[in-house]
Amino acid sequence: MNPLSITTQDATTGPVLQIFGDLDYTTVGELRERLTALTLRPGQRLVLDLAGMTFCDSSGITALIAARNQTHAAHADIALAAVPAHTLRVLRMVGLDQIFVVHPDSDAATRP
Repeated sequence: MNPLSITTQDATTGPVLQIFGDLDYTTVGELRERLTALTLRPGQRLVLDLAGMTFCDSSGITALIAARNQTHAAHADIALAAVPAHTLRVLRMVGLDQIFVVHPDSDAATRP
């Protein structure tokens, strides 16, 4: 089990959360707290950089969907960056690749 660590950076398009470690039922609360604390303005883009994420269970997937709902309620956008292959496979299997914009890395996701 890899402990969860989340760092926040500001980009010209909006906040970037870099997620490291396991995003599962024991750690998902930390991501939810971070998301709740964010103030998104209309037109901004929240980027979740998953390059350092080592595991994601159904609780983690649910948190990603909740993040999408939160950003849309704020009239903002969300993008996933550097999604690990195993997580991308799950997103594709359940059709979530149709509701998330996926970029190869944070640089691509933060381009206006």
